[in-house]
This record gives sequence, structure tokens and C-alpha cells, in this order.
Amino acid sequence: MSARDLLHQIVKNALIKDGWLITHDPLTVAFGIRRVYVDLGAERLMAAEKEGQRIAVEIKSFVGLSKVSDLERAVGQYAIYKSWLSRKEPDRTLFMAIDQEAFNILFLDISGQVILEDYEIKVIVVDALKEQIEKWIS
Repeated sequence: MSARDLLHQIVKNALIKDGWLITHDPLTVAFGIRRVYVDLGAERLMAAEKEGQRIAVEIKSFVGLSKVSDLERAVGQYAIYKSWLSRKEPDRTLFMAIDQEAFNILFLDISGQVILEDYEIKVIVVDALKEQIEKWIS
């Protein structure tokens, strides 16, 4: 299992504030002979339904020397997790959680927007100082 991301506790606290129950920290996904660890698993029960929403959250800080290299690694990891989760837990939606600064640097420009579109990456943008969710991007 790899080290926790710098934003791990911040994202976890933000999800809890937003009404999510953290069910896994981390969420283990085994597929074939491989095993990966998505940072968080969470669910929210809906009042009008018996079953609620289930999500998996991979947290990324993008603090490396190259934002593009960090993005390459993050997109590859997201693609693998999404592929395996869709087969193991098809009712769980995968999100990438990032802070507002990383979102502004990477995804406000068309170069980042096409990555989100083409690879169908769902994003949770978190205000790191307030430990709250700023936006959900599906």
C-alpha cells in the first residue's frame, strides 16, 4: 500500500461534512492476481431510497516537479481503478479528489478539460483550508 496523499484527511473531513459515511480507508479492489487501494470508499443513504450512493475516491495533490507528469500518472491510475471497479463494484462511482488550486492549474484550460471529457474523469474539488467540497464535476 502506498503512502497517504497530503490531502487525505482534508478530503475525508470534507466528505464527512458533506454527509458521506466513510466505509473504507482505503478501499481494497482485487482483480485477477492484482490488488489496488483506492484512498476512500464512502456512501450516502438517500432518504427517499433504500439504497444510497456509493463512491470511491482517489486523492491527488499534484505536488511533483511537473504537473503534466503528475497528471499522466493520475489519469493512468484513475483508468485502471475505474476499469476494475466497474467489474467488481459496478454500483460504486469513482472520483478523483483535488484541491481548488490544482483544479485551476490543470483543468480550467482546454488542455485539461479535454482530459476530463475524453477519459470521463469525475472530480471532487475541495477547499483545503475550509475542508469542504467546492464542487462535484461529473
